[in-house]
Amino acid sequence: MASPDTRNVQTFGFILLPGFALMSFASATEPLRAANLLAGREIYRLSVYSPDGGPALSSGGVPVPAQPLPGRGSGLGTVFVCAGGSPMDWHYPAVLACLRQLAREGVRIGGISGGPYLLAAAGLLAERDFTIHWEHAPALMESFPTLTPRQARFVVDGNRITCGGGIAPLDMMHVLIAERMGADFARRVSDWYLHAEVSEPTAPQRGSLAERYGVHHPGLLTVLEKMEETIELPLDRAAMARIAGVTPRHLDRLFAAHLGATFLDQYRRVRLRHARRLLEQSPLSISEIAIATGFSSGAHFSRAYRAQYGMAPGETRRG
Repeated sequence: MASPDTRNVQTFGFILLPGFALMSFASATEPLRAANLLAGREIYRLSVYSPDGGPALSSGGVPVPAQPLPGRGSGLGTVFVCAGGSPMDWHYPAVLACLRQLAREGVRIGGISGGPYLLAAAGLLAERDFTIHWEHAPALMESFPTLTPRQARFVVDGNRITCGGGIAPLDMMHVLIAERMGADFARRVSDWYLHAEVSEPTAPQRGSLAERYGVHHPGLLTVLEKMEETIELPLDRAAMARIAGVTPRHLDRLFAAHLGATFLDQYRRVRLRHARRLLEQSPLSISEIAIATGFSSGAHFSRAYRAQYGMAPGETRRG
C-alpha cells in the first residue's frame, strides 16, 4: 500500500485538562478528520496531550488517550487548550510554561471553552481581542482585571484563537479550514456534519435577553441589560427609569407585570447569580465577592445569598 501523501500537513495539538467538555473537543477535532477523508489524504494531523501524559478524563467521565505535553521543537502549527469546570481547579504551571514556549516558537495558540483562562494566566492575551465561554467570563475578569473578553462565538486575533466552546468550534473550524482549503471545501466538511448554518464569529453565545427573560418590552429589556452591566455598582430605581424613558412608578409596573418581581428583587437576583458563579469559579474571598457584586458588607451578602439559595456562600464554595 502506498504511503499517504503528507506534503503540507498542518499539525494541530489539543491540551486537555481534566473535566474538559467532550462536545467542545469533538466539535474542534471531527472537522479535521472529515477534511482528511474528503481530501483523500492527510492534510491535518492531530496530537492530544494532557498535563500528566495519561488519559484525559472528560466532564462526563469519558477518557481520551493522551501523551505528555509537547516539548521544544514539537513541529506543531496550532495548539488549543480545552478546559471545563472551575478555574479554581486549573493550577497547571507546566501547561502555562508549555504554552509560553510554544508561543515563543511561533506556534498559533488557542483556547476552547475555559481554555482562554489558561492563555490569560500564561500572559498570552495581553492587548488581544479574545473570547471565553460566558460562564467563565466573570472569573477571568476578576482574576485578570486588565482583560475583557468579547461575547462572541470565537475570535481570531493573529496567532491567537479563542472559542466559547459547546458547538461553536464547528463554526471556528469551518473558518480555519476555509482559510487553507477554500470556502467550497469547508462547506463540504460542514455539510458532512449537517452543519448547514455556519454562525458568524460575532454571533452571541447565549440566547437574547428577550429569550432568557421571556419579555419583549424594549424599556424593560434596556433595564435588564443595564442590571447585568452594573453588578458591582448598582444604579438606583430612578436612574434606571430614566434610562428606560419611563417614570419610576411605571418601571415598577413593568417589573410586576412581565417578571412578577419588584425592581429590587430582580436586581438582587442578577447580582446573586453572578456571585454564585464567582463562588464556584473564582479564587476571590467571600468578602471580595460581596464587594464585586455590590453588597455593602459580607454579612449583608451572606443573608441575601442564604435567602435566595437556601445555603450560605461558604456551602456553595465547598460544594
